Order: sequence, then C-alpha cells, then structure tokens
Amino acid sequence: MKISDLITAEILRLIEESEQNTAEIQRNELASVFGCAPSQINYVLSSRFSPEHGFIIESQRGGGGYVRIRRVVMRHSSALMHIINSIGSSIDNISAKILIENCLQSGLMTREIATLTCAAISNNVMREIPLHLRDRIRATILKEMLLAQI
Repeated sequence: MKISDLITAEILRLIEESEQNTAEIQRNELASVFGCAPSQINYVLSSRFSPEHGFIIESQRGGGGYVRIRRVVMRHSSALMHIINSIGSSIDNISAKILIENCLQSGLMTREIATLTCAAISNNVMREIPLHLRDRIRATILKEMLLAQI
C-alpha cells in the first residue's frame, strides 16, 4: 500500500471516529508518524480531501497550527450540481475519468453509469472531433450525463 493510501486511511479513520465528521491534525505530527515530509500530507489533503470529494479543509498556520478536515454530507442532487458547476467549460480525459471514479466511490453513480459515461467521453469517441474542441465537448457531454441523474 502506498504512503498516500495509508495517510488517507488514517484521516478517514479519524473522521469516522468523530461525532462531528471532522478530523483535526497537525501536518508535522502526522508526517512524523508516517515518516514522510509534510508536503506529502499536503498532497493527500489537496488530492483526496477536496470539495469535489465532499470535504472542506480549514487550516490555522503557526506554532499551534492545525488542519481541520470536515466531511460535508450533501443530498445526491446537491452533490451532483456542485460537481457539474465545478467542471467548467472544458475537461481533459484524465480529469474526467478521475471525477467519474470519485462519483462512483462516493455513491453518486452506479458502476454501470460510470462505465457508460467513461465510454461516452473517451478519446476514442472524440477522435473525429478537432483537437481544440475535444475537451469542451467532453465537458458538455459529462455535464449532461450528470444532469440526467438528478
């Protein structure tokens, strides 16, 4: 298991043990537990605990500084609308697949819908479209497929 996965699992454990769906950590302290640099903690926080993943991060820098990670519980339609609004006017294939995988993991999509959505926005489908338009069309298709689930 990768260090990022271990750090993620620990933070999720702390959140699940909390009555407020919140974990409060100190980057340096957690980094020393896992024997890594504090930048590795930053990477995990930014890549796996973003608003798109259903989390809000607050930080207080300084001597007694901390990072507070809070899981936000949203209704299905609210979560999908938040994701749709975060897509913007274009999205590349890799980012779209990550977004779909996150939707699948968070229960916003079934495996079947995720598979169909990935197929609809794949580079294979886009190959006849001029390169400069692909990511814009991919974003439009992805948004429409997410809207269809509301």
